[in-house]
Amino acid sequence: MKLYYSPGACSMAPHIVATETGTKLDLVKVDIPNKKTEDGGDFYKINPKGYVPALQLDNGEVLTEVGVICQYLADQKPEAGLVAKAGTMERYHQMEALNFAATEVHKQIGALFNPKMTPEMKEVQMGTIEKRLNPFEKSLEGKQFVMGDKFSAADAYLFTVLNWTNPLKIDVGAKWPNIKAYMGRVASRPKVQETMKAEGLIK
Repeated sequence: MKLYYSPGACSMAPHIVATETGTKLDLVKVDIPNKKTEDGGDFYKINPKGYVPALQLDNGEVLTEVGVICQYLADQKPEAGLVAKAGTMERYHQMEALNFAATEVHKQIGALFNPKMTPEMKEVQMGTIEKRLNPFEKSLEGKQFVMGDKFSAADAYLFTVLNWTNPLKIDVGAKWPNIKAYMGRVASRPKVQETMKAEGLIK
């Protein structure tokens, strides 16, 4: 399988899931602004949407969207325990967390990277982010991870997009100490460290 990615982008979430489950992936770096793969290929031919991640299966079929790829990879290695069995309420709660990561955290924090965002727009956006992170902060009380004491695919996604607060210079610890501690727990996992090193984010 090939994972089309960009270092530190949302594609890091399925990369973490693959590393945690021991799934071998061929990594293909993508130049997002120019829509080119590292060998000069047209990325639109892989994913017509033009963004990462894209997972190309061995049969040539391509999956896109972070939450879907994370679930797919976790389902290939159920013994790793990163996703609950289909049809269980635990699975639906994990899907709930993945959707929250996608629509309420990823999109809200990611919007701040827009170079055309004015200070006034940023203030409004930060207000929205605060409304999303406040209940998440409360939900983490007494828990190691989103689902409790067990790391899941949803944690890989949430950590990835929450990690963008670092380059954006958002002081998470000032308002959301539980989230800050949660990010630290995920970051310290050996497989997460391995993933970040593979993407050139840490040494």
